[in-house]
Amino acid sequence: MLTTLQTTYTDTRAADLAWALGRDRLPALAVLNLELNGAKLELRLLGASHQVLLEEGEVVCSETVACMPGSSTPLPLGVAKRMSGWEYEFAARVETLSQGSFAGRAQELLALVADHPNGLAGTFPGSPHAFTAMLAQRHEGQVRWRTWHAYPQEGQLVATRTRVGVRAGAPAGALQPVAP
Repeated sequence: MLTTLQTTYTDTRAADLAWALGRDRLPALAVLNLELNGAKLELRLLGASHQVLLEEGEVVCSETVACMPGSSTPLPLGVAKRMSGWEYEFAARVETLSQGSFAGRAQELLALVADHPNGLAGTFPGSPHAFTAMLAQRHEGQVRWRTWHAYPQEGQLVATRTRVGVRAGAPAGALQPVAP
């Protein structure tokens, strides 16, 4: 699903992004509710990037990657956490592209996500290449999602990937162990 976000474009930068796990639901400009083989997933586009809410049985996970004033946790390159019988893995990278390469990559990603039944993308007013896009899937018992945050004024694209699964040796549940 592709939407134009109804908000004032603010000149944020890739370096302004912060990461948080466990934040409460934030106001969203667009939401896609999914059910992936029993896992309830909510993809949320915020005025300042994204939030994903996952619920399956005892697993409850809230991931926020956004420009959060006062946040002391910058966007990490990687995070691995074990919590209450489940594992969470997050990775991020920042690509700097030339203007021509950036426009082509932006169009490619928007087309991929807009036509996917588990995808949500929103473009910001002012630039067709300023967007946040999210794509979720269930693979080998894990719930996974990828996101892209585009900053055309800098030629930067922030890509993240997340996977959540039950910890090896934990009680059996619908989510499976996260592969090493």
